[in-house]
Amino acid sequence: MTVANRAQRGSIAPMDVVIDSLAAGGDGVGRAPDGRVVFVPFTAPGDRVRLRVVESRRTFLRARVEALLEPGASRTDPVCPAFGSCGGCAWQHVDMAAQLEAKARIVEDALRRIGALAFAEPIRITPSPVDYGYRARTRVLRRGGRTGYRRRRSNAIQPVSRCPVLTPALDASLHALAASEDAGDGEYELAAGADAVRCAALGAAAVAPPIEIRVLGDRLRVSPGVFFQANAPLHDALAQAVLEAAGGGGHALEAFAGAGFFTLSLSRRFDRVTAVESDPAAAADLRHNLAHAGRDNVRVVAERLERAWSSLPGADVLVLDPPRGGLPPDAAPWLAGLGARRIVYLSCDPATLARDCARLRQQGHVLRAVSAFDLFPHTPHVEALAVLEPRRGQDGDGSVHSARGSSGGPVAPTGARAGRSG
Repeated sequence: MTVANRAQRGSIAPMDVVIDSLAAGGDGVGRAPDGRVVFVPFTAPGDRVRLRVVESRRTFLRARVEALLEPGASRTDPVCPAFGSCGGCAWQHVDMAAQLEAKARIVEDALRRIGALAFAEPIRITPSPVDYGYRARTRVLRRGGRTGYRRRRSNAIQPVSRCPVLTPALDASLHALAASEDAGDGEYELAAGADAVRCAALGAAAVAPPIEIRVLGDRLRVSPGVFFQANAPLHDALAQAVLEAAGGGGHALEAFAGAGFFTLSLSRRFDRVTAVESDPAAAADLRHNLAHAGRDNVRVVAERLERAWSSLPGADVLVLDPPRGGLPPDAAPWLAGLGARRIVYLSCDPATLARDCARLRQQGHVLRAVSAFDLFPHTPHVEALAVLEPRRGQDGDGSVHSARGSSGGPVAPTGARAGRSG
């Protein structure tokens, strides 16, 4: 922060503000008396709060709560004693209806602001079947005999021995690790499978056993450190939504395939599948899972997408599930050149999804439908599923429609309307 900003911050008196909404980063959002947007952690829509400014910029302020003058209707009591200090959850104080509304709006705002897209109807979001006890994979730190997560905006450890968002089996594993006198310092991955729980020290020489997860009837081996979707109760609904969006046909190209979360089911809908996965451990799991399921129509390409794409064939459908950073910078022209009739893009970051959709739009694609999934209740994270197709001659303004999921009970969140901005 500059000297000028510090001086200006110190000259701003406490102010009373009503919180209107929740931002993508998790803070509540209101308007200061001078019209500037103000971001306030741990506030809920409808709260009337007295604030102390901690950062002043030309167009916005950041502040902390000095007093909660009147709680909003969406405010609720957090269940975790570490809430507020732990860097994991940001919204345990917000009820689920308001969380779902905020997440749908976060996706819509990103696509409108970055992707210049219009919406014909509200984005539909599939809620998690459970608000707590959903998370089947996490990473924790251990230092000097203390176990926990990182503190909010810090590398320091927030000690925890219980975590209410973890599945019961995983919560028990965390408790055992925290109580252990033998576990060394480092980072640990806790993962719950269908029949077992794994606690693995990442980077250690010892090899921990894989676990198995179940997705639409398939059993998938997942080795330590290999990514899989963490919300176990939403596995089937998420996979089914991607499969329905992909449809079927001759050839599907799947990028960022992981251990095969979607691949095995895709192989039953398409004559052949090319699955690209750069992580060696994930690619090994993928090959094992395909062999175990008797699927012999999948070619696994164990390379980074940008290194492999010059040798990859065209496809009827593209299925993309990239990490938070999104697609490689030069991916859009190559993807458009594959001649696919549809691109199915699952994203864990609405901002990078919007950026990539804008790049694909420049290559002649239209975003046909978008939906969202609440994989991480009590956090601002949201998963978005986008379907893009080549532009047709009769296309008008490219207004986007909400994609309806199947087995997750998608809902239009209360108050979410097309055109509403954050």
